[in-house]
Amino acid sequence: MAQVQITIEDLAGAAEGKTIKLVHLVGQLDESNVDEEAKKIYQLIESVPQGLNLIFNLEGLEYMNSKSIGYMTDWYSKVSGSGGKIVIAAARENILDILQVVGLTQLVTAYATLEEAKLAVNQ
Repeated sequence: MAQVQITIEDLAGAAEGKTIKLVHLVGQLDESNVDEEAKKIYQLIESVPQGLNLIFNLEGLEYMNSKSIGYMTDWYSKVSGSGGKIVIAAARENILDILQVVGLTQLVTAYATLEEAKLAVNQ
């Protein structure tokens, strides 16, 4: 069974009136864990009904299945629908390739580094 670890932290130094959460994903998101792990993100989205900004740090993510991409698309819809933003940071090449092929990077901007993503969201 694949393991994934999701940690969520507040981004220090967020501009006034902005809620920015940093979501670190480490390991593999697949059929064995994606439904359970997705609940954490849905709870986070529900806890900040307006203007939530999420940075998904994918630096440690080795694999994500099609279902996890579907969840990410749904999170994008919910967050952007309430005036927020989702970006991806530091994704490995194999993950970025998948996200580009399915067109997710047309919705969610991917940044090469976590620092670039933080700057982009905090403007």
